[in-house]
Amino acid sequence: MTTPVTVGGKIFLIFYGLIGCSSTILFFNLFLERLITVIACVMKSCRQRQLRRREALPQEKTPGKGEVDSLAGWKPSVYYVMLILCVASLLISCGASAMYTSMEGWSYFDALYFCFVAFSTIGFGDLVSSQNAQYDSQGLYRFANFVFILMGVCCIYSLFNVISILIKQSMNWMLRKMDGRCCPRCQRRLLQSRRNVVMPGSVQNQCNISIETDGIIDSDTDGRRLSGEMISMKDFLAANKVSLAILQKQLSESANGCPHQTSMLSLDNEFSGGVGAFAIMNNRLAETSGDR
Repeated sequence: MTTPVTVGGKIFLIFYGLIGCSSTILFFNLFLERLITVIACVMKSCRQRQLRRREALPQEKTPGKGEVDSLAGWKPSVYYVMLILCVASLLISCGASAMYTSMEGWSYFDALYFCFVAFSTIGFGDLVSSQNAQYDSQGLYRFANFVFILMGVCCIYSLFNVISILIKQSMNWMLRKMDGRCCPRCQRRLLQSRRNVVMPGSVQNQCNISIETDGIIDSDTDGRRLSGEMISMKDFLAANKVSLAILQKQLSESANGCPHQTSMLSLDNEFSGGVGAFAIMNNRLAETSGDR
């Protein structure tokens, strides 16, 4: 087991580990992306073969510009990717365990345990391969050991990534269920806490699940800034549309000589008046002053 001994070697290990571990994580993420692309290509080709057998597609078809990279609608589900990674991890672990059992003299269960500990980069160090002085076909064994560990780490890391997406989806589903079971008073407080300064925002429950977007995307938080009191771009554009319509109506009434009718609430309130966005702001200030 080779470890750094000198101070210079330990310092080099620290800086090299920052770059090396980051590059390794990038490599694993790219491996998962390429795996998803391969699965999408296989799904698309199988579907096209089925359609060609049913004579729904011609045998010879010149690809157009939009058909070259048309894999957007063929992205596999999270569950399919997890199933494929589980099967691949089991096959690699079983093959590696058979090799370790014959070469290291371990039991098959200990070899499987070593595969999981090594592939998941836990690395307790209680079982270490390639530590004997001499092996039969030592070079071939070390090369096979390197290949099994590389493939196993790629599959296990990708499997952990997909499982984390499923855990996030499950937690969001539980939170939505808990949110739906709240009493009406709690829901009213939740809606008031999500109200916007300029324009009240509506809570939307639509969500999209995708393997590429890391689980669930809540549409009510799309485009909203970090602070809950700041206006989102969607609400800002909607407020501008409403204020523009009010401004056009008031200008047309003024041009036609019709007096502008104001509500009793705006006449009695000290924040009344204004046109367009200023009117919306004054109405919001009137609501807050009335609550106080």
